[in-house]
Amino acid sequence: MRFINPIPFVRDISRSKEFYNELLGLNIIEDAGNFVLFECGFAIHEGQSLEQTIWDQKHDAAEPYGRRNLLLYFEHGDLDAAFENIAPHVELIHAVEKQAWGQRVFRFYDPDGHAIEIGEPQS
Repeated sequence: MRFINPIPFVRDISRSKEFYNELLGLNIIEDAGNFVLFECGFAIHEGQSLEQTIWDQKHDAAEPYGRRNLLLYFEHGDLDAAFENIAPHVELIHAVEKQAWGQRVFRFYDPDGHAIEIGEPQS
């Protein structure tokens, strides 16, 4: 048994693909239309098609997929530059802060309301 990756459900695959590829700079290695796999192993899937595949039904409710119960964690070698590039385009949870364990991070929401944390690399 080995863990492969999380696959957050997204409402608009094009918007989310652009968000993760262009804004966060994740390189796409597979784009199957309703599923996108990025070079780092992270993936997104269009929610309604995955709901149909898994549960044999689509959930048409308007509530967001992100429900403040999952944090997607990334690291960036130049945290301040990442913050300057990303912050103007997202709903911030908070700006760069030093955490109790000494790492500097910032947090924000993706287009579907999933919480994202970007931190400086830990040794």
